[in-house]
Amino acid sequence: MSDFGVLPAQTLREMVARGVIHAEPAVTEEQIQPASLDLRLGPRAWRVRASFLAGKGRRVADRLSELEMHQMDLANGAVLEKGCVYVVPLMESLHLPAGIQAVANAKSSTGRLDLLTRVITDEGVEFDRVAEGYQGPLYAEICPRSFSVLVRPGMRLNQIRFRNGHAVLSDAELHELHKAETLVPDEPVISEGLGFSVDLRPKAGTLVGYRAKPHTGVIDMDRIGAYDPAEFWEELHSRDGQIILDPGAFYILVSREAVHIPPDYAAEMAPYLAMVGEFRVHYAGFFDPGFGHVAAGGAGARGVLEVRCHEAPFVLEHGQIVGRLVYERMAERPERLYGADIASNYQGQRLKLAKHFKAV
Repeated sequence: MSDFGVLPAQTLREMVARGVIHAEPAVTEEQIQPASLDLRLGPRAWRVRASFLAGKGRRVADRLSELEMHQMDLANGAVLEKGCVYVVPLMESLHLPAGIQAVANAKSSTGRLDLLTRVITDEGVEFDRVAEGYQGPLYAEICPRSFSVLVRPGMRLNQIRFRNGHAVLSDAELHELHKAETLVPDEPVISEGLGFSVDLRPKAGTLVGYRAKPHTGVIDMDRIGAYDPAEFWEELHSRDGQIILDPGAFYILVSREAVHIPPDYAAEMAPYLAMVGEFRVHYAGFFDPGFGHVAAGGAGARGVLEVRCHEAPFVLEHGQIVGRLVYERMAERPERLYGADIASNYQGQRLKLAKHFKAV
């Protein structure tokens, strides 16, 4: 096994070969990312009454029998309706050795569609966290929040990152990394991670983001570049560097900073302190090694922000800190970086909707 840190693609292949990661059908090469593995939906879904965690000493299958409303065959495609909760067994299962744990997250395109998609496990007490040494199946809990979606077996909505030990950089280490690698162009705001802010004063024009429309058609997750954004999104414009977030609404915004993830590091987007406002940023939070890296075609890349406002309207202002990037060491450099020789949809991005929509 590699040294301490996030395990790279070449180690993930070894884990597949040894059966640490097991799948039926077998894991494909396109699932393996520089620092994570894409997870695939299985052939069946359960509509359940409510979101749940298995809890200590309990299996997800047992909880499904308690909470299921009906089952759905995904083989010919099935619609997961907005506002409902579904559980889908994944094709992958794990037999983790001692010392290896995992964390899951929604893929970028999943988050940008406001699909609340989380991994749950037998005996799990947290979403998207797989305990050290876990042996058992994986399940995706899916709750479409803004749009109903059409899904099929094999679709990849979640990704999972494996860690050997603790490799999160301290604030002091993050300062040193910024001096060496220039993580953001300006003076960094570092406190339990690298702070990033929202851009509401674009260099050209007044378009600052998008708000999901409340009543839309279904999105087929297999159709890329197929949908007119105007049928699903309202444009957000600002001339004074601020917008008002509406309770319950979902927004796509963009960070003011161009972010850089050096090749020997990975990062995860985390929420900022709850007391900064009545909103939450981040549904899809993995940043791979090489994101925004010049040698990988990035030259810095903005972080797209998935924002949901909660109980009260809230004024969001240009440059306001809304989230943080937590950096971790890689156990070793991945053989390929994000954006270099792999199909990376969001390298060098600015404000951008999910890949299912036509370019604006």
